Amino acid sequence: MPGGRAAALKEFKRMIGWIAVIGVLMVAGALWYLSLFGPLNVTMVVATTLGVFFSTLLGCGLFAAAFFSDKSGHDQASADATVHENKQAD
Repeated sequence: MPGGRAAALKEFKRMIGWIAVIGVLMVAGALWYLSLFGPLNVTMVVATTLGVFFSTLLGCGLFAAAFFSDKSGHDQASADATVHENKQAD
């Protein structure tokens, strides 16, 4: 399954790239929304940028990591090892 892992890694990197782009767009949207209610100061811009971008990156990145784990065969290897251990215990 080495070819499957390479393809899964390539797709994972592509997903992370799209997640970063979406994070930047969400930061822009959040700053635009906040600007509707008054002027933005530096502290507000920095806090919003870091909070929105890293929250988006963390949440979506964890999902991407779960998909990578499944597509690369790591989940199946873990499941097979567990089944093997259970059969030895019987």
